[in-house]
Amino acid sequence: MLSTDKLKNKEVINISDGRSLGFIYDIEVNLEEGTIDGIVIPAEKGIFRFFGSREDDFVIKWDRIRTIGDDVVLVDLDTF
Repeated sequence: MLSTDKLKNKEVINISDGRSLGFIYDIEVNLEEGTIDGIVIPAEKGIFRFFGSREDDFVIKWDRIRTIGDDVVLVDLDTF
């Protein structure tokens, strides 16, 4: 079983182009169904991110995740 603490801060790699999309900042949870809907990648980089809005964050839907490894999460996004 994978805990949310272990999922956060993993690097996300798009297998379509090999590009790093950033690191998981948060997860989206469907409380009614008790499922994870997606992972959240911050739009802005830097230590002062907490002053910004989360509206620009990028959400990757759970069904786009291909593999969750020890250090990285591989996703399949045709366009990013």
